[in-house]
Amino acid sequence: MSYQHILVAIDLSEDSKTLIDKAVALAKAVKADVSFIHIDVNYAELYTGLVDINLAETQSQSIETSQEQLQKLAKYAQYPIKHTLVSSGDLGNELCDSIEEFNVDLVVCGHHQDFWSKLLSSTRQLMNRTPVDLLVVPIKD
Repeated sequence: MSYQHILVAIDLSEDSKTLIDKAVALAKAVKADVSFIHIDVNYAELYTGLVDINLAETQSQSIETSQEQLQKLAKYAQYPIKHTLVSSGDLGNELCDSIEEFNVDLVVCGHHQDFWSKLLSSTRQLMNRTPVDLLVVPIKD
């Protein structure tokens, strides 16, 4: 089986370049499309009512900033990036929705190999939810 559309789950850190390099190398070999996704914090879920902020404006600014950073990473890739997606909410739900909507057949994500990731791993959540192949790239800290 050859992959047709690779989705790279990006946290916008410097480590994202490692994931991009892996995904682009594979995409070149199999002539696949590549898209990026960043799933941000949903501020409405964190709001406790103790702070007077405009949640819609804060969320909009956050999405705009994330989209700008994704565009910079798309230039870094030196490969055509089909979609740069920014979403907010539950990681598993948002990723699965994007997989279905954009006909993705491989997700590339990173996994930090440190103490906290042994306890709290979003990658483990993805392994239990993702309906397509998942390439987990180890990131040593």
